[in-house]
Amino acid sequence: MARHVVVGKGPVGSTTARLLAEQGHEVLVLSRSGGTSTDRVEHRAVDAADAEALTRAVGRADLLYNAVNPPDYTTWSRDWPPLAAALLTAAERSGAGLVVMGNLYGYGRPSGPLTPQSPLAATDEKGRLRAQLWTDALAAHQAGRLRVTEARASDFVGPGIPPAQSHLVRQLETLRRGRRAWVVGDPDVRHSWTHVPDAAATLIALGADDRSWGRAWHVPSPAPRSQRQALTDLARAMGAPPARVSGIPWPVLRAAGLAVPLMRVFGAIRHQWDQEFVLDASETTAVFGLAATPWDDVVRSTVAAVQPGTSAGSGSSAEAGTGRLKK
Repeated sequence: MARHVVVGKGPVGSTTARLLAEQGHEVLVLSRSGGTSTDRVEHRAVDAADAEALTRAVGRADLLYNAVNPPDYTTWSRDWPPLAAALLTAAERSGAGLVVMGNLYGYGRPSGPLTPQSPLAATDEKGRLRAQLWTDALAAHQAGRLRVTEARASDFVGPGIPPAQSHLVRQLETLRRGRRAWVVGDPDVRHSWTHVPDAAATLIALGADDRSWGRAWHVPSPAPRSQRQALTDLARAMGAPPARVSGIPWPVLRAAGLAVPLMRVFGAIRHQWDQEFVLDASETTAVFGLAATPWDDVVRSTVAAVQPGTSAGSGSSAEAGTGRLKK
């Protein structure tokens, strides 16, 4: 039985810990606030940006998962570097393989479907930051200091995601009330969406296979859907009125950004929302046999998590689609 340490207890970290425990592994979850331990998953409180404290908490481990997500989207440049550096230190000192939950920011504006071989050519602050974090981790791997791999996902959808962390989930209450959903960018361009359980299953598969080390992989995700298509499907599944979806004009976002930092962030990553932004994970499927959860199942699990009178909204409802092996 291997010892797995998951840093972060958000949707991805919690789902990863649950799946590992179901496989019979020893699982420790580290987070700033800690949590309630069970006979299957131990929780401890630690500041993940403190390299010494994190290293002590990790102790002996076979695999270390970086599922951290700094809570303030506008302060990534301040929050991410010490977190990433501490995780590299803990992995090196413990000898654990480091599996990173990444995203697509580092690629910048795409010229077609994004693959793991696409250049990290971002020009915005957040994209350059994510690219540099991976460059630093890869350099440590190539120097023989540690083993590292990264799973890159698109925007998350699925159970247990706080509305503030998902472009789709944040619109569900609006749709339920029959109101117009105002979205960032062009509501009719195709966009990839990643189901949280598929991200967790990919992290686990990468950590279990030596072929993963020293490079990035994409999380298998359903066929791309525009924001209008995705929200229409979600509204229908909730039994809500037909979805009405409009894009917020970019001049309005720019004006709002003068007073609201988050709006400035959306302007900086305009390339993710004003043209097709599509993830290609065919190599992950070919090498590891993982397939994306079908879109209809993604919609059902997402809606089930927010339906009134259910307990799924607590984040425990992640059963539908756990990165199933492709037949």
